[in-house]
Amino acid sequence: MILPFALDALAKDKTEALAAQHGLELTHSQQWDFLQSTESLDLQAAPGSGKTSLIGLKLTLLAQGWTSTTRGICVLSHTNTAKDEITRRLAATPAGRRLLEFPHFIGTIQSFTNTFLALPNLRSRGIDIQTVDDTAYEEAALRLLDNHPAYLRLKAYTDRRHDGRDLVARAHYVCDAGELTVAGPAGTLPFKSTSPSGQQLIRLKNHLVGEGLFRYSDMFAIAEHHLLHHPDIAQAAAHRFPFVLLDEMQDTSDLQQRLLDQVFGGANTVVQRVGDVNQGIFTDRAPAPPRPSVFPLPSAAQLPVSRRFGTQIADLASLLTVQRHQTIDGAGPQGTVALLLFDDDCVPGVVPAFERLARETVPDHLLATTPPRVLASRLIPGTAKAFPQSLTCYLPTFTSPSAAQATPELITAVRAARTHLAAGDRRTATAQTWDAVRRAFRQSAGTALPAIQRIERGATSTGLRIRIVLHDLLRADIDDPAEWNALTERLREVVPQLAEVPPASSRRLDDLLRHIPRPAPPAEPAVDGAAPMISVATSIQRAKGETHAATLILECLDSRGRKYDVYETLALVAQSKDVADASPTLRKAAQLLFVGITRPTHLLALAVHRARVEPHLDALEARGWLVRSASPRW
Repeated sequence: MILPFALDALAKDKTEALAAQHGLELTHSQQWDFLQSTESLDLQAAPGSGKTSLIGLKLTLLAQGWTSTTRGICVLSHTNTAKDEITRRLAATPAGRRLLEFPHFIGTIQSFTNTFLALPNLRSRGIDIQTVDDTAYEEAALRLLDNHPAYLRLKAYTDRRHDGRDLVARAHYVCDAGELTVAGPAGTLPFKSTSPSGQQLIRLKNHLVGEGLFRYSDMFAIAEHHLLHHPDIAQAAAHRFPFVLLDEMQDTSDLQQRLLDQVFGGANTVVQRVGDVNQGIFTDRAPAPPRPSVFPLPSAAQLPVSRRFGTQIADLASLLTVQRHQTIDGAGPQGTVALLLFDDDCVPGVVPAFERLARETVPDHLLATTPPRVLASRLIPGTAKAFPQSLTCYLPTFTSPSAAQATPELITAVRAARTHLAAGDRRTATAQTWDAVRRAFRQSAGTALPAIQRIERGATSTGLRIRIVLHDLLRADIDDPAEWNALTERLREVVPQLAEVPPASSRRLDDLLRHIPRPAPPAEPAVDGAAPMISVATSIQRAKGETHAATLILECLDSRGRKYDVYETLALVAQSKDVADASPTLRKAAQLLFVGITRPTHLLALAVHRARVEPHLDALEARGWLVRSASPRW
């Protein structure tokens, strides 16, 4: 496969010069192998190995030498967070910024599927897409179920089942034998599709589709169906993107991989996939049977050197590489691994004890800029009587950030969209702002608005006035209440003209358009011994991809209320047992702990009940670990 870029684009002298500009050290042959490869490959990268920096460097080099104006580079990731980090790095250089425009594409697998496959298919069928969002879909589905007389039989059925409402809220399309069918959360329906309840569920699903409401997974099924009936589209996409780079590959689902194989599985596209299969905590890694293309292939290259942490953390992490064994070479700060023991009456003292230990072991300037992090596999307890079970058992005042995830207020969405503008991605910033406006008017006044691509641009059109307001929303001083209120008044005036409805006004719309002061930045932590330190607490899942100075992993009970994750994992380590031989439950727990354990640079602390771990203390201390105790009073 001959790629359209200059032959010397990846030359050693150019690579070294650009790496020096970014402060990157290319001291290992595995780094050079990846940077200079122009063939399809898989790269299994250990935590802290600098894969994101290498990706940014390689993409910038390719951008400098890219010669085609109609064929581009496609960069895909599982999450917006990973996509945004790549975009931020590329936006830092003139060459990198070229990849943010046509003919290139940088986005998530979901956004690629929507943009190039599913949405064009829906628009060709005359369906105006309002939103692709699981939460919005579920709210609309349940509202329809509860209030529309056409679904009385289905509602009676769901009322008799403990999971009945979930069936309606999470009904989604699947492509089965070349046809789109409706399935429930488990992939099937609990009744025949021809039964009265089955017919009403399908009718309800079609009703929501007619209103332009979809779940994320619907897009993949629609895209797969579209490709089956129009295989030339896959050929066109592969021709458009002769080079594809997939980041965070370990979190790609079997459904997503199947779709990617259909589009980019041919010989005319170079596909380079990067990730760490041992951090694959968001997908089922064992589809039956596994796809031949499952990441990583047996021939995958490796980046085993971590510059995030030293040998102590690396040795522990190596023992917990569940999916694919990898010996991680710790080339970062030496750091400390500590056991933080607690008794039944000492649970509230665990986090303060960790903070004292952080002061002793972590340089003050790091604590001033990177507060200690407290991680747990569970945030709230279940119904078991055991204690402690979750993060809130250790920190009763902790409030989960999940409620803030889908904050509906427009100003919050605009502030989030501005981060894309700052990174040079004006298109995404504008689209996200408009989607937030559409959501606000739909939820409050039932006003359906077209997608941004469908809005006209004529000099005297309402569409142009809308675009001007969006421009101002992204650039005006929206922290000024008067400025914000003036902008929202313009929205109230122009949006109804676009939808050809009377001006919208309701208390709900007022709430969604209200001004909210920007949250004050957290005070810089003091580093003197007298001031208290405030740790940042969250789930291990949310901390994925982060780097911390100090990390505490709290012992939690599994979802069945039977086993404690930290203790069970430490028992394996103390007895030198192979995690590959452990039960599926323990393997899953160890894989999640692996993500948390590989976050810190200087201090990793593991909170564990003294009575449980005591038989293994000597073996764990022999590894050079520090042992401290929490006290009931602090």
